Amino acid sequence: MFSPRIKFEHLPVRHGDDRVRIGGVVPGIATEVADPDGWVWALLGTLDGTRTVDRVVADLVPLFPAHPEDEVREAIEDLVRAGYVEDAAEPPPDGLTPDEQERYERSRALFRWMDRTPRITSWEAQLLLRQARVVVVGIGGVGSTAALALAASGVGHLHCVDPDVVELSNLNRQVLYVEQDVGRPKVDAAVDRLRAHNSHVHVTGERRAIDSPDVLRRLVVGFDVLLLAADRPHEIRSWANRACLDTGTAWVHGGYKGPQINVGIYGPGGGPCYDCAYTADRERRSVLPGRTVMAPRQDGRPQAANAVTAGIAGSLAAHTVMSLITGAPGLRTNCEFGFNLATLQDSRALGPDTPRPDCPACG
Repeated sequence: MFSPRIKFEHLPVRHGDDRVRIGGVVPGIATEVADPDGWVWALLGTLDGTRTVDRVVADLVPLFPAHPEDEVREAIEDLVRAGYVEDAAEPPPDGLTPDEQERYERSRALFRWMDRTPRITSWEAQLLLRQARVVVVGIGGVGSTAALALAASGVGHLHCVDPDVVELSNLNRQVLYVEQDVGRPKVDAAVDRLRAHNSHVHVTGERRAIDSPDVLRRLVVGFDVLLLAADRPHEIRSWANRACLDTGTAWVHGGYKGPQINVGIYGPGGGPCYDCAYTADRERRSVLPGRTVMAPRQDGRPQAANAVTAGIAGSLAAHTVMSLITGAPGLRTNCEFGFNLATLQDSRALGPDTPRPDCPACG
């Protein structure tokens, strides 16, 4: 029997005598409702999980005769469709052990907060993660943080790919490795650490260099999402784009250039691809005045990074991967997001709104 309850994270707040805010204060989640006679506030108070819909109607209509039964029922349905209501009588989740429920209870609360899609169970996002298969290419600064976040979050199968060994200079930002790992293949150290962190996750790895689109194409077959955290060779993102278009695989890339963080999120077939954006950017640059770049004063200078830049890029990449898997939150796809750590600003979505007919990958 359905027992509607306002999600704890969405508890309403009354402002003055005529306005009610539900969903908290986070933009994109919260909604403000006019309530001149107080019946909305009273309705929300009855949705506490102790009553059926019929009982709510029976309790509320005598108090507010101006709002008949049909209006009350419709208001409850609207709140359910808006994602503010869950079923207090939902059964325990099938497919998650008691240990897993204890481990992921706080994840469940966060998904419940971010997610305004009506669900069969409040554990649905966690169950989708448990069934998911993700391949992470590049287990460096971005990839190690992302892989750790995905393992901690309960992704069912996590496959790690990297050709390199751990170096001392990695340890300022690559959080999976410790001093005793220096000289070990990154994949071996990463798989050991991730398995130790979460035994519920199936973690595998292979030591492999990405030297062609075909390698990526073979890698992504059988996986739901590719997380590309490698930046070599220069063409690797275009290779990933083409491989995922060919196989119908969703993919994410994450990286940084000094304090500038960037993350791209793509669902093939759903809009402009990575190379559409690259083509549009090349077209934009072609009409700008010519640029002259001063020769670098030092050859082979290492990329500027620390655990914060790599960690934020990796965490955002993992967040977008989980969004693709669960739909919580429902992020815009087929675009790039940028974030400037020097100003803590500029997180808007970037990229064309529609595919380009002249795109070399999807056009």
